[in-house]
Amino acid sequence: MSKKKVGIIRGGPSHEHEVSLNTAENVLKNLPDHYEPYDIFIAKNGDWYLNNQFAYPEKVARSVDVVFNAVHGQYGEDGSLQQVLDTFGVPYTGSGQTASLVGMNKFISKKAFESAGLFTPRAITVDSSEDPAEAALRVYKKMGPQLVVKPNSSGSSVGVSVVDNLHDLARAISDASRYDSKILIEEYIKGKEATVGVIDNFRNKRYYALPVIEIIPPSSSSFFDIEAKYSGEAKEMVPANFPIPLKRQLEELAIKSHNAIGARHYSRTDFIITPKGKIYVLETNTLPGFTKDSLMPKALDAVGVSYSEFLDHLIKLALKR
Repeated sequence: MSKKKVGIIRGGPSHEHEVSLNTAENVLKNLPDHYEPYDIFIAKNGDWYLNNQFAYPEKVARSVDVVFNAVHGQYGEDGSLQQVLDTFGVPYTGSGQTASLVGMNKFISKKAFESAGLFTPRAITVDSSEDPAEAALRVYKKMGPQLVVKPNSSGSSVGVSVVDNLHDLARAISDASRYDSKILIEEYIKGKEATVGVIDNFRNKRYYALPVIEIIPPSSSSFFDIEAKYSGEAKEMVPANFPIPLKRQLEELAIKSHNAIGARHYSRTDFIITPKGKIYVLETNTLPGFTKDSLMPKALDAVGVSYSEFLDHLIKLALKR
């Protein structure tokens, strides 16, 4: 029986280009032997390459049976790449076009969470074209001093700041404007950070929640920022040191969040738990990273699921479409 041809698509034009390359490297390293890998690289300028040769997307789609999407950030996670793959009828891992768009757009996903009855921090958006000082003053009057500023459509905590005064708020808006045309500003919720992965149709469950991971940022970081995320300085406790009822609640909320945005195959949802036990959903990532420092592989390992087994499961889900 001939091997299924799996195109591992990587790179892309976003600020997470390097993270994507690392994810794809890990996927390639752990791809089960019964698949034949094809390297699909998208350069920062948008050009596509198949096994190091320039190729149009249509040719790429005709050359493989299924695509493993490892393109993080804009284009890979916002529905754009999904639209291209849908156009040419090639199955792919991860969420479809609409769910990807909703998951990537933090403000829209908040509305989806609220519609599903989930708690999420209050937030407003500002345009990057606005004067940062004027935008900061307007937001400060409405929402108070302690705020989280982030690009509305970006991942890996790129361009995210926690601020507690007007001057820093203006600076943070200016910084986040480098990454997106819309800036999301949320109320700051003090509490413990946690994340939970969800897998579709796994271990005889329609939605299988992986163990809760508790994230303890290093003392030098006020939250799980990009430096803490990839420097290895943060403590990532799996299973988390939470009471069992809280863990079960977080698992249920991760599944609700997954469904609220219409995610498929897999996702990972980030939470804040206040000292009084109120749980806020921050965001659902429809394309979690799979670098050596990423969270999802650690949760899989905790329940005895090998990386290869997980990849095989995702590819089979995509082929069943």
